[in-house]
Amino acid sequence: MAEQPCPAPATSPPWQGTAPHPGPPGPQTHPRDKWSKKMDFLLSVIGFAVDLGNVWRFPYICYQNGGGAFLIPYTLMAVFGGVPLFYMELALGQFHRTGAIPIWKRICPIFKGIGFAICIIGLYVSFYYNTIIAWALYYFYSSFSGTLPWASCDNPWNTPDCTNYFGRSNVTWTNFSRSPAEEFYTRKVLEIQKSGGLYDTGGIHWQLLLCLFLIFTIVYFSLWKGVKTSGKVVWVTATLPYVVLLILLIRGATLPGAWRGVVFYLRPDWGKLLSTTVWVDAAAQIFFSLGPGFGVLLALASYNHFHNNCYRSLSKVFSKNGTGPTIHFSASFPLQFGGLEAVITAVMDEYPQVLAGRREVFVLGLITVCFLGSLSTLTYGGAYVVKLLEEFGAGCSILAVVLLETIAVSWFYGIQRFSHDVKAMLGFTPGLFWKVCWVAVSPALLAFIVISSLLDQPPLTLFDYQYPKWSISVGYLVGASSFICIPFYMVYKLVWTPGSLKQRLAVCIRPEKTTRDPQAEVMCMSPAP
Repeated sequence: MAEQPCPAPATSPPWQGTAPHPGPPGPQTHPRDKWSKKMDFLLSVIGFAVDLGNVWRFPYICYQNGGGAFLIPYTLMAVFGGVPLFYMELALGQFHRTGAIPIWKRICPIFKGIGFAICIIGLYVSFYYNTIIAWALYYFYSSFSGTLPWASCDNPWNTPDCTNYFGRSNVTWTNFSRSPAEEFYTRKVLEIQKSGGLYDTGGIHWQLLLCLFLIFTIVYFSLWKGVKTSGKVVWVTATLPYVVLLILLIRGATLPGAWRGVVFYLRPDWGKLLSTTVWVDAAAQIFFSLGPGFGVLLALASYNHFHNNCYRSLSKVFSKNGTGPTIHFSASFPLQFGGLEAVITAVMDEYPQVLAGRREVFVLGLITVCFLGSLSTLTYGGAYVVKLLEEFGAGCSILAVVLLETIAVSWFYGIQRFSHDVKAMLGFTPGLFWKVCWVAVSPALLAFIVISSLLDQPPLTLFDYQYPKWSISVGYLVGASSFICIPFYMVYKLVWTPGSLKQRLAVCIRPEKTTRDPQAEVMCMSPAP
């Protein structure tokens, strides 16, 4: 039986232009949950990186931006932007072992507002994201019928414009024609004909209300105990959809004319590559697909063991799904565990004295807020609200947050210091490719997207509805309500920090040293087997 010596206080070389390295975070006062298995973490990351947004958004983005030609800017943006930031967040979360709010005390305290902005964006996303899943659940329920309701024009909701093309070779199609599938979606699922727009959204669709209630109930019981329960749920939510999509792929590929449809969809339009909009759409899609900046990767990685090889996990995710179209056509439909887990982890880590031991109650309160916030999306005009929240709630604001996060880590915390952290965990230093991307390439791509998005704002429309000008103003306010947390906190931090302005700035950008747990110091002297 040998006695285990306590580790010496963490020290680091005094890099030029940076404060002394705070060292790896010591054990926390409250024992932190850990993933039961490494595969639980891996499946959670896959389920988040390959999610509903890929199936829902990528196909039409690809089609309208040049088909197969779009895969060139998309792949470049993934390699030089999305994947490096994916790696950065995994490493940050695992090293500091805390959520998106308190982590900034250990990186660059003046940027702590980024954590609050991430939580607000997470709430906005939960208001509409689960409604989209409720639509899918309604489709699933409707499919249990002898004749699929979206396969004919003989239903009460159909209009004279409904044109059935199933099983027919000669179909007359006009500008007014509507397919039975389109009318089922708009007139049965959404019942949008009962709404006059954002001025008059109408009542709540009670069938969708029941679907959403069921979804939030499942989400609650998947999150209430932490990673111990969510780590088990992802074995279903991150794997079963692959089986379903494989079946659908085989079925679709064997239908008459399937190959012609694929060729038509992916036929490259090389001229599109000369358009700035295509490159902006490619960059935006990859960042929204992989999800850096949402705080989810930070939260998931924070439950890893300190020396877990998160770089190998990154390799497994992208060797399994690739960085091209495969990652999208094999997308899954996990419930929104990740987004809410990011909020839960961030808030509970920020206020452990208040929330420690009360996770079930806090999660119930958060789920209730999200459910109530979703009610406007369940009205007959709810699709208009979903579009508005999607466009502004997590649009340009999340890209701006990711940009500031990258700058804070690479330029203020320091790329050398961050590389030293990675070496302390994994035993090796990140290569030159990663460092160049973190310091220059990824921030440049994000700045390009944000500026281009702000300069080019096309009219917002959905179906035949033109959004009124006042709704666009409301959208900008929604987007600003999260991002404004960053400058507000900067001012707050500078005002309440004592000293001259120079001294305040020095304190506000210097990572706080972590404290060690005395109980852990005693435990580390316990006899080793």
